[in-house]
Order: sequence, then structure tokens, then C-alpha cells
Amino acid sequence: MKEGQGLDILLLALKPGADYAAFDEAEWDVLLRLARASDMLARIAQRTCACSATVPACIAPHLLSARRLAERQHRELELELKVIDRVLSEAGVPVAVLKGTAYVLAGLDAAAGRMVSDIDLMVPADLLPRAETALMMAGWISANRDAYDQRYYRTWMHEIPPMQHINRGTVIDLHHNILPPTGRIKLDASRLMDSAVPLPGFLGLRVLAPHDMVLHSAAHLTHEGELDTGLRGVADLDALIREFSRQAAFFDQLFVRAVELKLALSLYQALRLAQHFLSTPLPQGWLEQLAAASGCDPGAVRQVFLGRCWEAAVPPKHSMLRQRFAPVARSILYLRGHWLRMPPGLLVRHLSRKAVRAVFVSGEGREKT
Repeated sequence: MKEGQGLDILLLALKPGADYAAFDEAEWDVLLRLARASDMLARIAQRTCACSATVPACIAPHLLSARRLAERQHRELELELKVIDRVLSEAGVPVAVLKGTAYVLAGLDAAAGRMVSDIDLMVPADLLPRAETALMMAGWISANRDAYDQRYYRTWMHEIPPMQHINRGTVIDLHHNILPPTGRIKLDASRLMDSAVPLPGFLGLRVLAPHDMVLHSAAHLTHEGELDTGLRGVADLDALIREFSRQAAFFDQLFVRAVELKLALSLYQALRLAQHFLSTPLPQGWLEQLAAASGCDPGAVRQVFLGRCWEAAVPPKHSMLRQRFAPVARSILYLRGHWLRMPPGLLVRHLSRKAVRAVFVSGEGREKT
């Protein structure tokens, strides 16, 4: 197989209208491997089912298994959110569901085959202690006892350490913002909460408004330093844009909101990626207007270099792809992600501690921080 051909097969399978019946067994073998590596096998399985595509007999069991796993996870997720909804409603805490959990509960196109590893919630910053206490009383506790990590999350980040249920094992990431308060962009999360949309069938759960959901997806993709599931993030953004663009004046509202929240540059960078990988449809000239509004020169060396880094780092890590620049690109974006969310002094201290810990602490799992 030629270098890059495997990624072409995966991207073709992720685009609307893909002709899955045209793939031969060798191409399906490549697709299964890369889809698993990017955590999107269930998404492709759901699409083949939706279009009643004929697939080779040796491939069908893999797709069926992935689809059933995702469907089971979605059912369990909804049951878990019913409990969380009751707990936080009784505590008087408004809550917005974020990312994959929100896509599933809202029944969005992006939810089809979307795997969800944890439950992302956002509550007002002043009610964060009350929400944490209520969840602790219901069985969710912080498994991270490291004093530095606790300080890292609670003082500098936009979320507290992950909370895991003592019996069911479900993990909650409890946020008070979508970006860190120490970051380069100061975002008023109350504006997101004020525009959030109630979820039918729940007491108090809400999801972000469509334009805010797109902006959060873009910010997460371009501000995160770790891109292990970067292509899944691009696919999420593509699905959101394709679905929400059916609403009247959606792109006008998205443009205004991106400028208001100072996320125009992040949106521009993320949509460039979505167009590069999945040909995401946008109005003629709209992306160029967004770049101008963000003060970004698309032809500037910095933007071109960052674009190349993302293009190399977003595809899944797999030996089939043989991307020579990918490890360097991932390292650059990892450092950039930390640079965006910390002032220089704090960044030096934090990365120095991580480096020392990586050298001298053995037998410990990879830190999320």
C-alpha cells in the first residue's frame, strides 16, 4: 500500500455518500484498523447500516460488534444522565452537558456511532463546590489524590479532577468553563450557560446552543495539546456544521458569536482542518471573512506552519500511515496547547515538574495534565 493511501480510505469512508460497497476486502482491512485507531469504527458501522451497504462477510461481524457496543453505551449513558440530572436538580445547580455526551442526548447526527469515554458537564463557577458535593454524596469521588494535581486543576484549570463512581465506574469531568482561566483567551462561561438549550425529558439538563457547540468543538480541537482522537474531533465538527447549517442564518450567527467570544481564530483554524480532511461545506468566501475578523493572515508563516502540524498530527497513530513528521508535529502542538492555557512562569514550572516526574516516577499511568 502506498504511503497516505490508508488515510485516503479512512477519509473517504467518513464523508457523506461514501460507497462502502466499492471497497474490496484489502481496503476494508485497512479501514477497520485505522477506524479502530481513531475511535471511529462504530461511526462507520452506523453509516453502513444506515445506507444498507453490502460489506464482505468477513467484515460484517466487526461492524456489528462496534455498532452494538456504541448503542449499548448510549443507552447506559442516558440512564446515568437521568441520575446526574436528579442529583444536580435537587442541589439547585444548572448544568450543561458537553461534547460527545451532548451529541448523544440531543440526538444529533454527530452522535451516530460516537463513543463516549466520560461524561462532560459544565456548571457555573460559583456553584462548582455545591455540584461537587452533591455528586460526591451520590457516589462520585475524585480518584486523584496527588496534591499538585489537585492544585493544578482547582487553581488553574477550567475543570476539577475527574470524578469516578464508586460502584458503576462512570467518570464525570466537571467543568466551570470550556477554556482555562489562566489561558490566553478569557472566556465568560456565563454567556454559554445563558444561551444553553433545555433537553426534553430531563429536569434541568441543557446543551450548548448550536453556534456555541460548534465553537466549543473548534476550541477543543485547536487548544488541546494531545490529539490522540484528533480526527474524531474533526469528524464531530464536520457533522455539526453539516447539520446546523440547515438552520436559517446559522453561519451569520456563528460568525458574530465567534467574534464576541474571541474564538474567531480558533474557529478558522478548526474549519480549515475540517475542509482539508472532510471537505466540510462552507459559504463562498465565509472562511476568508472569518480569518480577516480574527486578524489572521492565512498566508503567514506561522499559520501555514501550524496548519501543517495539525495535518500531520490529527490522523491516528498507526504504522500503516508512516507519517514521518507526525511525532514532531504532536510535540509542537503539545507545547503549544500548554502555552495557550498557562502564563510563561507557570508553564515552565509545570512542564519541569512533568519532565522530572516522567524520569523518576516509574509504574505510573500517563498524566492527563
